[in-house]
Amino acid sequence: MSFRDAVLNALKQNSGQWLSGQKLCEILKVSRTTVWKQIKQLQAEGYSIQSSPKKGYQLSTHVDLLSPEEVCTGLTTKVLGRKDYFYYQQIDSTNNQARHLAAQGYPEGTLVIAEMQTEGRGRRGRTWYSPSGQGIYLSVILRPALPLKDISRVSLVTAVAVAETIKTEYNVSPCIKWPNDILINNRKIAGILSEAVTDMDGIEYIVAGIGLNINNSVQDFPSDFPIAATSARAEFDRYASRIQVLQTLLQHLEEHYFNLLNGCFAPTLERFKDMSMVIGQKLRLDTINGFITGQAIDIDENGFLLVCDHSGSIHTIMSGEISLI
Repeated sequence: MSFRDAVLNALKQNSGQWLSGQKLCEILKVSRTTVWKQIKQLQAEGYSIQSSPKKGYQLSTHVDLLSPEEVCTGLTTKVLGRKDYFYYQQIDSTNNQARHLAAQGYPEGTLVIAEMQTEGRGRRGRTWYSPSGQGIYLSVILRPALPLKDISRVSLVTAVAVAETIKTEYNVSPCIKWPNDILINNRKIAGILSEAVTDMDGIEYIVAGIGLNINNSVQDFPSDFPIAATSARAEFDRYASRIQVLQTLLQHLEEHYFNLLNGCFAPTLERFKDMSMVIGQKLRLDTINGFITGQAIDIDENGFLLVCDHSGSIHTIMSGEISLI
């Protein structure tokens, strides 16, 4: 155990209570100056630690940092986040870092998680609002042994995992706006950005980036979003443990992802359809080939959207921007 971990462990064992500086020095067998320096470092990392010349130090009972020490203790996954867990107080984009690590050969299940993103990215070059300590901003490296034609299924798997997490934690049924926006009451609470590197032989890796708004105040969201934004706090009027939500999310993602790899995608596809806010709706679709207006009639086994236009022709849409009419 490192010295940092020893200090944190001693504070946790007395969480919510004062631990004198002298007692801490005796436990760790170091000087008060050494303890003080490490306390300052932990505070800089985001731990809420009070200090008093007479009482000593007190760690807040409410710790909600997404560090490996806090998350992995209650994590039930077998692969995701179990080996390589990269945690940052601040980063430009978790997807950028995950892509860099994937190119270096880091294995499936590698996580990149940040308390804050300065250049968080969404689809089509949009930014993802990522204030410190308010949401979950993560990217995971996946290396699926799948044919290239099945690559779109991974985005659907990720969307279902996020939606089921919200349902599990908040007992509410969110909607999925194809392909990968998650909404509550027509307001966006989560988004997914999947980026893949492929070759002629198949999929080299996929970086699945997830942004999930947890404790944001709705007044703080920028007003120029294409879809009105919301958060769990705004919808349910309470703060939530980001640690618990993240643990649940990784559990759901791993379950659906390995079902996909094992040839059991049909149940996930049905869950996606059940939560879809698009099927049966009239829409306008902005694709690389121009605009299509019609009715969404289904999502096929590859995760592609089927749209019937006014002439009765059915279009298979692999990607695009949807506006409901």
